Amino acid sequence: MKFLKRYHLKNFNFILVTFVTALSIIGIMAVGSAQKSMQGKQIFGVILGLLVMLLFSIIDYKWILRFYWILYAVNLILLLLVHFFGAEANNAVRWLDFGFIRFQPSDPTKILMILFFAQFLTKHRKKLNHPVMIMEAIALILPSLYLIYKQPNLSTTICLAALFCVLLYLGGLSYKFIGTVLAVVIPVCLIFLSLVVHSNVPFLKDYQRQRILAWLEPQKYASSTAYQQMNSIMAIGSGQLKGKGYDNNTTTSVKNGNFISEPQTDFIFAIIGEELGFIGCCIVIILLLLIIVQCIIIGLRAQDLAGQIICGGVAALIGIQSFINISVATGIFPNTGISLPFVSYGLSSIVSLFSGIGVVLNVGLQPKKYQ
Repeated sequence: MKFLKRYHLKNFNFILVTFVTALSIIGIMAVGSAQKSMQGKQIFGVILGLLVMLLFSIIDYKWILRFYWILYAVNLILLLLVHFFGAEANNAVRWLDFGFIRFQPSDPTKILMILFFAQFLTKHRKKLNHPVMIMEAIALILPSLYLIYKQPNLSTTICLAALFCVLLYLGGLSYKFIGTVLAVVIPVCLIFLSLVVHSNVPFLKDYQRQRILAWLEPQKYASSTAYQQMNSIMAIGSGQLKGKGYDNNTTTSVKNGNFISEPQTDFIFAIIGEELGFIGCCIVIILLLLIIVQCIIIGLRAQDLAGQIICGGVAALIGIQSFINISVATGIFPNTGISLPFVSYGLSSIVSLFSGIGVVLNVGLQPKKYQ
């Protein structure tokens, strides 16, 4: 089976590429304003990402899926390398540092798991609603969840777990099972929050518990744990409709006053809200939604279930990450670090997301025959 095919240019989704590129340009601007010294690296990341996207867009996704067990093994090897030989930064071991390159393997994990489960669920779709098959799928995702959680990286663990649930749904999981799970999960979450407030939870680190408490009672922790999140909310509000202006020198801004650490990553949305205002925030959210919609449209036209799962999975990943990031910046969720797709600074995140878009584009180049 050849990994290259003859495609019709009319099936290439230039609209999706335009939306992704436009959002990435906004990201370059926002990163440059938040941390000027990192703008060059962000530009390099976007250019590299675009090249990787174009490469994956012409490689037959069915050929890639033939090696799904290899993809699974590569993912685990990378996460294990982090566990034993990872570089530490900010009290976390999440990176592999080879001198000439430093990247975070948990970012490609999301794309690799989408590809793996696209093939795995397609092969076992007739048995997916059997308890044994569901348990097998859970057993396959658990090693990745555990290794990422131990870094520690709770936000990415939650993101990957949510993505896994979406993949199961796309694979054909019955509504009856989904309803049963929700009936259990919702009360468990409420009990969990109650335990966090009244006592220590064994599997939560102290700083994670403090962040949840700060989210529940922000005024009580205004000068400590809730400090960054409250400043982020004030920054977004202070931008009002049109913002204070791009790359302004106002001393009271979150970046110039150092009210938020690492604003180019987890709190990049605060920079956008303050400098570009409500209009800028809406543009970013609309572009994210348009990218998600385009991925879903391509998935609806896919010629097989694997293609549908890939497109739906990438759309879900972008949606979940965006929702978590923006929710943290606006105080809807507890403070937890995760990047805003195509906007936040980070080479491994940018390239991984672009590679996912590339595979989606290839699915679009092979639509159903009646299309």
